[in-house]
Amino acid sequence: MKEHVLKKAPGFAACLVIGLIAQGIAKFVPSVGAALFAIGIGMVCGNTFLNKSCMDEGTKFSERSLLEYSIVLTGATLVLSDIIAVGLGGVGFIACQMALTITAAYLIGRRFGFGRRFCLLMGAGNAVCGSSAIATVSPVVGADSKDKGISITIVNVTGTVLMVLLPVITGLVYGHAMLPTTAMIGGVMQSIGQVIASAGLVGPEYVPDATIFKIIRIVFIVLVALAFSRLNPEEEGSLFAGGKAAGGVKAGVPWFIIGFFILAVVNTLGVVPAPVSAAAKFISGQFEIIALAAIGMRVKFRDLVKEGPRALGYGLSVGACQVLFALGLIRLFLL
Repeated sequence: MKEHVLKKAPGFAACLVIGLIAQGIAKFVPSVGAALFAIGIGMVCGNTFLNKSCMDEGTKFSERSLLEYSIVLTGATLVLSDIIAVGLGGVGFIACQMALTITAAYLIGRRFGFGRRFCLLMGAGNAVCGSSAIATVSPVVGADSKDKGISITIVNVTGTVLMVLLPVITGLVYGHAMLPTTAMIGGVMQSIGQVIASAGLVGPEYVPDATIFKIIRIVFIVLVALAFSRLNPEEEGSLFAGGKAAGGVKAGVPWFIIGFFILAVVNTLGVVPAPVSAAAKFISGQFEIIALAAIGMRVKFRDLVKEGPRALGYGLSVGACQVLFALGLIRLFLL
């Protein structure tokens, strides 16, 4: 046990420090958020003075295990009854928006020449909740560190662009009417932090409703993970052939998805005290930032040079589709 801890210590410590630095910087640039800074600083450090083999065990642990723990703890912060607040129309809008986003991300990604696993990660990241969704479905589809790192980076960059554009779009199209504005921001933005920041640019009164639309997407991650577990992520054969996961092994529901759902139900029943829920939210956020720093450290510049421009074009194309889908679906379900 001591030997395992010592092997993980250098890499974990580096990710922890990078995470703390990222959060410190984010206080001065809250509209960007700590996630993008953590990935960026991690990439710089992991390709320069921290590019050492002694870091590998700790970064692997931080990348995989901490994100799984973070997802489980997120369940203790959610109340499933929040879905009721937006009605059947709101739930229908989110369900269709997510399905269309995943489909578009897959088809556009294949057109850009990316592999199935990367396309599925991009679909989950854009449709659900950015980095957390990518982390959730990664083990389901057997994605490697390179695909995870680049997809998280591109999804965060796309979200940052949309974070500024959506308040402008909702002002022009809806005159910032509450329901369509919050549905657009909560139904399109990649991370919950970006939802809060984007809605805040319109006005603080828009933040709660936009957050509820986002929470519905987070709850639906369970269904997305289940659906992805029935797909064939290998390049050979039909995508829908046989419901086999990576390596030809039939996929089950990941343990952290089960844990997430159990804690969400328990919290909905009022069993979780408010201070415990607040602590779970804080710890979950810390774990996620540390894990994102680890993912950044494991992304190599040579991969970004090779895939970066093409991946960015891919991400922005998916983001444009998300906005177009939302404009049509909001009119169909909510207006």
